[in-house]
Amino acid sequence: MLQSVAALALPGVAPFELGVICEVFGIDRSDVGLPAFDFSVVSEGGAPVTSSIGFTVSGTDDLQAASTADLVCVPASLPDLPTSPAVIDLLRSTVDRGAKVLSVCSGAFTLGAAGLLDGRPCTTHWFHVDELAARYPSAQITCDVLYVDADPVITSAGTAAGIDCCLHVVRKELGAAAANGIARRMVVPSFREGGQAQFVERPVPETDVATLGPLLDWMAENLHDEVSVDELAARAHMSPRTFARRFRSETGTTPHAWITSQRVRHAERLLEQTDEPIERVASLSGFSSATLLRHHFVRQRSTTPQAYRRTFRRSA
Repeated sequence: MLQSVAALALPGVAPFELGVICEVFGIDRSDVGLPAFDFSVVSEGGAPVTSSIGFTVSGTDDLQAASTADLVCVPASLPDLPTSPAVIDLLRSTVDRGAKVLSVCSGAFTLGAAGLLDGRPCTTHWFHVDELAARYPSAQITCDVLYVDADPVITSAGTAAGIDCCLHVVRKELGAAAANGIARRMVVPSFREGGQAQFVERPVPETDVATLGPLLDWMAENLHDEVSVDELAARAHMSPRTFARRFRSETGTTPHAWITSQRVRHAERLLEQTDEPIERVASLSGFSSATLLRHHFVRQRSTTPQAYRRTFRRSA
């Protein structure tokens, strides 16, 4: 159970990436039934650190405060600065005692310095991929994903991908309702697949080009329907080829992968909030059988629907 989280503030820490960790794990939202974490920001000796843009981060705890945390998070910092032996010891001991470490963006360099990327799948911001590979050739780097969960070492790409990664951890440890509730308070999408592309060609559509937003809403409301790319393209008033290109440019994935991920998300909600049989959950989520639901659920969540329900089913 995820209860305590520590964010590591290193010299040159990136304010946004540190802020992402603080926003997800550091705010007490227990007044609306969301989890409250035992949260701390730590630095070596508890000393103030200078951020990457020049202001000082103070009020931090000593590294010792992270020694019992369930999750130690490493936000981005200047990758050319050396990692101290004390920080390396902290990160190694965190993994050795069975806890988790998570990096955002160039925070992966700190995990690499601690030897935690050796032989493990990982990622970082696409801008830093070549340098990370050069420094840590034993790391199994995937450059075009939002995050990689190689439990107990979790790495994410740059900036907003850190939000997705942190929400993924909440979802994995505490269930979809908790992750969705935090996301709603943050006014961000509740879930993006880790395997989605980092680089979306047109993240902010031009004003003279219609976006696929209305179509995505329709798809999410009609998950039980089997629709082909040709049918979706016709609904969007595009040729199939143009539609497929536009869909990937706006979402970073394919229509089939997007629908499948939405169906798994809907199944999560039903497993948490209802006692419907698994066959019925599969049907309501748009899967043709419980076997197909189980296949995609295990593939995307690394657990079975039955095991997920046992863990996260909330009684009224």
